[in-house]
Amino acid sequence: MLTGVLCGVLAGALWGMVFIVPELLPDFSPVELAVGRYTAYGAISLGLMLPGLRRLLRLLAPRDYLALLRQALSGNLVYYMLLALGVKLAGVAPTSLIIGLIPVAVTLLGRRDHGAVPLKRLAAPLAVIGVAIACINIDAFRHAQAGGAPLSSTVLGLACACGALACWTWYALDNARYLKRNPQFSGGQWSSLYGLASGLVALPIGALALWLAHAGVTQPSAPGRDWLLFWLYNGLLALGASVIGNQLWNIASRRLPVTLTGQLILFETVSAMLYGFVWRAQGPRLLEAVAIVLLVLGVTWSVRLHASPTPDAVAA
Repeated sequence: MLTGVLCGVLAGALWGMVFIVPELLPDFSPVELAVGRYTAYGAISLGLMLPGLRRLLRLLAPRDYLALLRQALSGNLVYYMLLALGVKLAGVAPTSLIIGLIPVAVTLLGRRDHGAVPLKRLAAPLAVIGVAIACINIDAFRHAQAGGAPLSSTVLGLACACGALACWTWYALDNARYLKRNPQFSGGQWSSLYGLASGLVALPIGALALWLAHAGVTQPSAPGRDWLLFWLYNGLLALGASVIGNQLWNIASRRLPVTLTGQLILFETVSAMLYGFVWRAQGPRLLEAVAIVLLVLGVTWSVRLHASPTPDAVAA
């Protein structure tokens, strides 16, 4: 179990890098960043798969292709695009408030899976995590600048954020359950297949975005952008957050019940906050510091509950 927890924490630390790259590449749109990252992810995955590609493809059944397609869309491309639209239309604070509910949503929807701890026992650590999420978002609301967007845009943005929440929650559950039902795939193999599928899906999306820009349907890209840095950062992000991070997450998904892996996603939030403090060269504000402490406390508490036997088991 300890190995699974460590893999989940490290995956969250690598995923936190995703929030820094847009700061490093402010001249590129969310669609361009998503296509760049997942195209690089697909290329790296193909390179890793190449020696045993034929043998691995022979393991795939039609249902596996469908699973890879739906997970590539829900866990990567559609999730990120809905998140980006939510931030653009409703603002960072309301969107982060909704997305911050992913661990709770995964825990609640996975409560009937094998190995899950009853929600009654998880009530206290979930309450601590809820207070932590509230602290993060109260702080965000306090320091967010008023955008002055019309009500219709805000409502649409909130709907997009809810869609992003639903996408990633569904992906987390589907990925964990599919790996446990299909032991013929190792975590590394499924991560490589998932990366290749994401890259293949990203290519037509990128081609469509390029065509729309040239046709004048969308706003043309700003000239003079640094494409070398674009591919360098997205390549590093694809290798660290996607290839290595997803493989670590697959290991955690095999070893842990979804009620626990859902809460380990919180380490992505903690890591992103820490990276942001380093990038801005400033320490956390009071509510941010309290949130970090509460997040670590809540997840650690949950880990101990999962590791200890239930009262019924002890009595038996």
